[in-house]
Amino acid sequence: MTMLSMMYVAFGGAFGSLCRYVATTLIGRMHDTPFPYGTFAINIGGSFLMGLWVAVVALLLPDRQKDLHLLFAVGVLGGFTTFSTFSLDAFMLVEKGLYGQAAFYTLGSVIFSMLALFAAMLLVQKLVA
Repeated sequence: MTMLSMMYVAFGGAFGSLCRYVATTLIGRMHDTPFPYGTFAINIGGSFLMGLWVAVVALLLPDRQKDLHLLFAVGVLGGFTTFSTFSLDAFMLVEKGLYGQAAFYTLGSVIFSMLALFAAMLLVQKLVA
């Protein structure tokens, strides 16, 4: 980990977070409903962009792969949505033939993340009440 590596991630992350904010705001204005269309679209779009990015960089720019990965995949897309990284990790497990681990990772991430969120909310409610 170098200072340059951290700068790639920081600048990319700031830009990705700004893009997420703008996109969710604009999409939210188009849909007057409680369903989180903005987050839904960002997660799917971010996963598509992650797949596109990884393939393009591996094929066309392999000598710059590390720096570009830090800037765009970790930084921009990490700030835009961590779901894209989750999707890539799950794909890599499937590609390696680790189907059981891929299933556990996919289902476990969703289920345990939701349980952790609920547990944290209950903990705060108990502490405050």
